[in-house]
Amino acid sequence: MTATATLVAPKAPRSVRRAPAGSKRSTGVVVGFVALLLIGLMLAPVVFIILGGFRSNAEITVDPSGLPTTWNWQNYADVLTSGVFWGQVGNSAIAAIATTLFVVALGLMAAYGLSRYRFRGRGAVFALFTAGLMFPMTVAITPLYILVRNLGLMNSLAGVIVPQIAFALPLTIIILSPFLSAIPRELQEAASIDGLGRLGFFWRMVLPLAVPAVVTVGILAFVNSWNSYMLPLFILNNEAAYTLPLGTQAFASQYSVDTARVLAFTSLSMIPALLFFSVFERRIVGGLTGAVKG
Repeated sequence: MTATATLVAPKAPRSVRRAPAGSKRSTGVVVGFVALLLIGLMLAPVVFIILGGFRSNAEITVDPSGLPTTWNWQNYADVLTSGVFWGQVGNSAIAAIATTLFVVALGLMAAYGLSRYRFRGRGAVFALFTAGLMFPMTVAITPLYILVRNLGLMNSLAGVIVPQIAFALPLTIIILSPFLSAIPRELQEAASIDGLGRLGFFWRMVLPLAVPAVVTVGILAFVNSWNSYMLPLFILNNEAAYTLPLGTQAFASQYSVDTARVLAFTSLSMIPALLFFSVFERRIVGGLTGAVKG
């Protein structure tokens, strides 16, 4: 009895079609061109404002989009030697620093409790903070104005700082919660075995591990407070308490004829926020990436 074996020839592997190198290169060129075009469109107004401060009013009238024929530094010198400008810078710095400190402190405590402990109503509280993201300040500006007035905080930086803290907390808690919940439970158990209490674990273990997220929410709170315009517009009526965005609008109204000086004031008022955001840009991206992964 003979057995016949059927040999099955192995199938040839399918050839994977690869895109030609030329098409990839052309795609990269197109993407790079579009990116440069978008960057140019976003930076063009900023460059126009900065260069406009170095021009004279006559040059701006004749050629609004031209370059300075002679670099006029007097416009910037007049603004930098003005006590009004530095007073508004100080008011913005006080409001931004105070808002950032309270937002980070309160957001850390709230996010730590919501992410590390289980209690009745925890989901409802977290949903309440999440709903705060869908509640813009423009909708609440009228009742907010009445509340600040009843509290006696009109024409004071406290009347600006307190609402800014409240509106910055939802985003802060949402960003911090994934970082804090990602800390292993075993680490907390090991710390408790070593005699470290809950507060000790929070200060010695949680804070160092959550530094990227803390820096992220701190930068966002600082920049949003520095650029805030609508809330100071309703709360502050005294020029001595004006923040920089509100002072820029008042300066533009007062010196509307002196366009070059207004452009110099505007460029100087936005440079601190631009520098601050540019320096810490990578930390913001890293913190938000960690929040998404968590």
